[in-house]
Amino acid sequence: MTVQDTDILDRLSGIASGSALDALRRERPQTRDNVQASYEALFTAADETGISQSERLVVASFVGLLHGGGPAAAHYLGLLEAQPNGVALAALVRGLAERATTSGPYGAYPAGPLSSEDVDGLTFKLEADRRAALGERLAVALEHVHQLVFHPRDAKASDFAPLKNAGWSTPAIVTLSQIVAYLSFQIRAAHGLRVLGA
Repeated sequence: MTVQDTDILDRLSGIASGSALDALRRERPQTRDNVQASYEALFTAADETGISQSERLVVASFVGLLHGGGPAAAHYLGLLEAQPNGVALAALVRGLAERATTSGPYGAYPAGPLSSEDVDGLTFKLEADRRAALGERLAVALEHVHQLVFHPRDAKASDFAPLKNAGWSTPAIVTLSQIVAYLSFQIRAAHGLRVLGA
């Protein structure tokens, strides 16, 4: 992929050059530049952690769909479809997201006053046929991503063992988590800007 001329958050928010929202965003140039630099580091820079471009886009597409679709999901699915075998992967990710989408957050707090807010919810596991179609490495990654999105309270060190067993290195796991965190921010920021521009 190549860096496009338009800022990614502007594209996902539908912000036109010269508009009031464009002027508002330009009041915080460092924030604007950092959001764009994060996008480029995660999705356009040369890989240094062992995560292929297709893997990054599968994860981003899945996260976008778990957050309700919209412009971000469409953006990453479009980029995924342009990859080798991307059309089939995008179709598979769409189907998985339909089964995996839920509300949340779920999970349990440590025993104490917040325990009354503990909520059980869907734990996403792929069936053998879909696991085989996706490959074990990505299957484990998407299960982990679902956990991060919907069960943040339940995160624990042992969650990394399946990823490591599937071939994810520590730097790759960090990048995987960064993609989830970045998408969660990007989707909410774009939505907020679209509301402001309505």
